[in-house]
Amino acid sequence: MMKKNQQTPAVLSISKVHQLLNLKKPSNPLVSVINFADINIDLEEIGNILTYNFYYISLIKNCDGFKYGQQHYDFDEGTMVFIAPNQVIKVQEGRYTNAEGCMLLIHPDFFKGNPILTTIKNYGFFSYAANEALHLSAQEEEFMIGILKNIDKEIKSNIDRFTQDLIISHIDLLLKYSERFYSRQFITRKIVSNDILIKFEHVLDNLISEDNLSANGIPTVQQVASEFNMSPNYLSDLLRSYTGLSTLQHIQNRVIEKSKELLSTTSLSVNEIAFSLGFEHSQSFHRLFKSKTNQSPQEFRERFN
Repeated sequence: MMKKNQQTPAVLSISKVHQLLNLKKPSNPLVSVINFADINIDLEEIGNILTYNFYYISLIKNCDGFKYGQQHYDFDEGTMVFIAPNQVIKVQEGRYTNAEGCMLLIHPDFFKGNPILTTIKNYGFFSYAANEALHLSAQEEEFMIGILKNIDKEIKSNIDRFTQDLIISHIDLLLKYSERFYSRQFITRKIVSNDILIKFEHVLDNLISEDNLSANGIPTVQQVASEFNMSPNYLSDLLRSYTGLSTLQHIQNRVIEKSKELLSTTSLSVNEIAFSLGFEHSQSFHRLFKSKTNQSPQEFRERFN
């Protein structure tokens, strides 16, 4: 038994999670569904800093003991959280006594030999912050619980040559519907999203002013996202849902607009313009301009002479 306030060592396996939660050994050491109703342990007994080397997907409600990053979150309604391997979670003191739902744990090795090993990395919501969790409608919640139950049944059934493929198919379905429901979430929060889009334009105007570019360089996606207290992937996915462009594409397009203005209205050399826009190397500016306009900066300038 670990003493209070002692940090939990990194959790390196799904089996270790079962052990820490006083649950029986998983049917499969690489994939497991854990029902929150089966967890009845004082979290102080196991410490509270957890590092996973597997994918964590949870559908949970009536839980008030979860901290991700530096903030604490309450999940009263059906909410899904997605965490990629090697992220750090802090669980608050208390019990899961009233929590409903379940968690799905998948070690990447379970996907070996299947394309999902690569495609799962393309789902941006695995790096969203907890306040950007997926909030489900009652119908969506019922649907997702059904998929999770099917995964659990397959895991606990007798293993045959179809088992792994069927489990992976259900996981793939879960991820695709999660992406769909996130798209719905962006739409149903349209008023909030519109406010973000308006603020986004102002933020870019400020960050990509000539003075800021020359002093601080081209802003990163992380810097822009921090202006909204959002994770970079969440902001990019939100922007993409409304504009078709990611945060990076918006930044690059705005830099190109600024460069066109300077190329057409000033006598600064192309190299001077590149440096004034925050490029450390003029070649980088040439490559970006050519990729966006299909012509070099000099060719663009010649149109105005």
